[in-house]
Amino acid sequence: MTKYTLPAVASLLAANMAFAGNTVAPAEDPVLTPAAPVATTPNWTGFYVGGQLGYANVDTNVAGVDGDDIIGGFVAGYDYDLGNWVVGAGLDYDFADIGLAPGVSVENVFRVKLRGGYKIGNGLLYATGGYANADTSTLGDDDGYFIGAGYEHLISDQFSLGGELLYHEFDNFNSTAIDVEATTIQLRGTFRF
Repeated sequence: MTKYTLPAVASLLAANMAFAGNTVAPAEDPVLTPAAPVATTPNWTGFYVGGQLGYANVDTNVAGVDGDDIIGGFVAGYDYDLGNWVVGAGLDYDFADIGLAPGVSVENVFRVKLRGGYKIGNGLLYATGGYANADTSTLGDDDGYFIGAGYEHLISDQFSLGGELLYHEFDNFNSTAIDVEATTIQLRGTFRF
């Protein structure tokens, strides 16, 4: 047993002497830390269809010719997600029965709109504007424009809820010298695909 012990001890002493003046510290194992999660926002790119319901107030430059009532209809469009920004185009068609004077009422409003906005989490804060056409019971229809703003929030990847405030203007409505201003505020729900 001594025959084997002596060589083993000699080997251990030689190994210790070989490392005895080493100035390089042994390398430490690297510490792995998980990467911070990257905040992501939903992708708004795609088509949508839905409905809206709200309130409209119509004023004219003729005394006593104004009114307000419920307005609502259908929306459709397409949005394109640019990262933090979203741009899109859409169509709105609203039914109405807003009495302005005896025998005169606004019956529907059609809009072709552009919108652009900034994403805030699952929401989109946007500005909008475009072409509008209003049809009345006795004065015919006329073209005008609208501007406004809104907020839409994705409840899921395929459904959003939002609200929109629009200001409309129709100058010299159907060549009658009547200037019409209308403000609408509506809640909307859209299915996205």
